[in-house]
Amino acid sequence: MGKWNSEAEAREEIKSLVAEYYNEFKKPEQEKPFEEGDRISYASRVYDEKEMLSLTDATLDFWLTTGRFSDEFEKNFAEWIGVRFANLVNSGSSANLLAFMTLTSPLLGERQVLPGDEVITVAAGFPTTVAPILQYGAVPVFVDVKLPDYNIDPALLEAAVSDKTKAVMIAHTLGNPFDLKAVKAFCDKYNLWLVEDNCDALGTKYTIDGVTKFSGTWGDIGTSSFYPPHHMTMGEGGCVYTDDPLLNRIVKSLRDWGRDCVCPSGHDNICGHRFDGQFGQLPQGYDHKYVYSHLGYNLKVTDMQAAVGVEQLKKFPSFIEKRKANWKYLREALSDLEDVLILPEPAENSDPSWFGFLISVKPESGLKRNDVTRYIEDHNVQTRLLFSGNLTLHPCFDQIRGTDKYRVPGSLDVTNYIMNNTFWIGVYPGMTEEKLAYMSKVIHEAVYPGMTEEKLAYMSKVIHEAVK
Repeated sequence: MGKWNSEAEAREEIKSLVAEYYNEFKKPEQEKPFEEGDRISYASRVYDEKEMLSLTDATLDFWLTTGRFSDEFEKNFAEWIGVRFANLVNSGSSANLLAFMTLTSPLLGERQVLPGDEVITVAAGFPTTVAPILQYGAVPVFVDVKLPDYNIDPALLEAAVSDKTKAVMIAHTLGNPFDLKAVKAFCDKYNLWLVEDNCDALGTKYTIDGVTKFSGTWGDIGTSSFYPPHHMTMGEGGCVYTDDPLLNRIVKSLRDWGRDCVCPSGHDNICGHRFDGQFGQLPQGYDHKYVYSHLGYNLKVTDMQAAVGVEQLKKFPSFIEKRKANWKYLREALSDLEDVLILPEPAENSDPSWFGFLISVKPESGLKRNDVTRYIEDHNVQTRLLFSGNLTLHPCFDQIRGTDKYRVPGSLDVTNYIMNNTFWIGVYPGMTEEKLAYMSKVIHEAVYPGMTEEKLAYMSKVIHEAVK
């Protein structure tokens, strides 16, 4: 043999070099002390050499598609979040597509969502919660939201339901869960599917009648995103999870080209009946590996992505706690500005795993959101709007605006208020107290016309205590 006595020995040496590389070049990058003038992003990856070593392992396997790391992540994630089934996909947007399309399967009988059926949702959110509904030919019904939790107003649900309503599909807003108790009771009353877009709320807990579970597990299907700004990352990646065996079967089929066979990649004829079945109008004994029960997709994740996720999941509980602490810091540091800003509040019965810190500028204060965010951005603090603001006003609706392709049963006044007045800043786990204190300082300066001497003194006290 050459330099190594075995492949395992070669792997260990390669991985030791990767660890050295991390400690020499990547670790100092992440631990660089904050200096005023440094850019503070709204989100960033938090990782160490373990993710790089796991990724190296997967790269050396050179399996490339879904494999052993994907299996490990799905098993561990399902156990952690408390569901029976978890299926990795290539993005959170794909997770939402897959979750909705699962409801269109003919295997669901009378509960199958058909073109023209209605799905209750909101316009104040990310477009890929709504896009699959429209793309399939179902009708999104947009319900207004409420402040200060920025979630659907459950008091408006009854006015939105019709004899065509089949499902509710909405997101938890930046970690703050919508009123799951009310929405779930509404879905139970009308026998509607509930899809929780949990992409911005992974790790949030919600309690109903003394039972506490993670958001994403109260409905029929939950989705998550592992894009770099999210609660944990695989670079790209997402997950669809459920407790329902039939829904899980449909999810797997649609994710894997729509095939009827459940054999994992690289395995054949696990059931022992690959060549003796009768399917549709195909010839008797047609190869089950190539029988399609749905018109599906290829939405699988690669094992390299999953390898990163395996290590991120181990760190995830600490990520949640750091997000909560960062959110709490900002809530206290900005509390003296409530005469000019609406600050966020956690939903009742919830313990949020915050994705960001939402702020609405009160227009009656004389301040304008864009002036405030421009000042903040000019001082190197990254801001984001609440995604689409009002999705129905975007160019993607130009060709269907005013048609029966969607429905708005009431007003979207609060949605429009958010579109005009709301922004958010980050609370990701890599945020330091120095960064949080600087963000507080900059936001105070941005709304300076409404400040008093007392507020200035309070701001100085908060910053001093944070950095001492």
